[in-house]
Amino acid sequence: MSNSLHAGIAEQLHAAYGSGQPIAPIRDQLGAGDVAAAYAIQELNTERWLASGRRLVGRKIGLTSVAVQKQLGVDQPDFGMLFADMAVCDGEPVAPGRVLQAKVEAEIAFVLERDLTVEQATVADLMRSIAYATAAIEIVGSRIANWDIRLVDTVADNASSGLFVLGNTPYRLAGLELRACTMQMTRGEDVVSTGVGHACLGHPLNAALWLARKMVEVGRPLQAGDIILSGALGPMVAAKSGEAFEAQIDGLGSVRAAFA
Repeated sequence: MSNSLHAGIAEQLHAAYGSGQPIAPIRDQLGAGDVAAAYAIQELNTERWLASGRRLVGRKIGLTSVAVQKQLGVDQPDFGMLFADMAVCDGEPVAPGRVLQAKVEAEIAFVLERDLTVEQATVADLMRSIAYATAAIEIVGSRIANWDIRLVDTVADNASSGLFVLGNTPYRLAGLELRACTMQMTRGEDVVSTGVGHACLGHPLNAALWLARKMVEVGRPLQAGDIILSGALGPMVAAKSGEAFEAQIDGLGSVRAAFA
């Protein structure tokens, strides 16, 4: 019965991508505290997408803000899968409807040059495995109507993943001060979000290390070439057609997301 329930919810979420119609929150079907079941549902759709030919290129980390964790009653982040067809070039217009209920948030992305398959990786293992960092904008979306989500809703829905935009300039970690770096995101001339590196679990590398360990634990370890979206540096902002956003992060330059 449990497997049948998981498969049914996974199908509802998968269908929402094709129909463009969000669904009601799933927590009433699943149980608000059943995070393991939510990840099982996420994995069902991950396997389905991989079987259909989508290419896994990384992971995203969500719930890296302590304030948001407290709001949802959790004590750790969550994760979702990144696929190659989710990547958008810097400034490339995103077609209307491509992401359900789109919002944007500025993040620091890491790209790996070595596998991270060791159990209980250390921050030294992580830093040795990172090729470079860059500014990023994640375009999050929700297949749950009106963003009425709790933890199990977002986890099952691939951590509310949508699309992502990476900056075009790579930066080596040496010389970067990621904990204290500031972020400012604008929409036209208006500043719509600000933040700082330590808003992301105290340091963006803390979030990436959590992810590396978690991926080994669940059997999907990070590989050379994988992208890590380390988590929002400031509040996410709703995005509408015709709007353009630019995020500037100290030491990492800028990146733009545009909506056709």
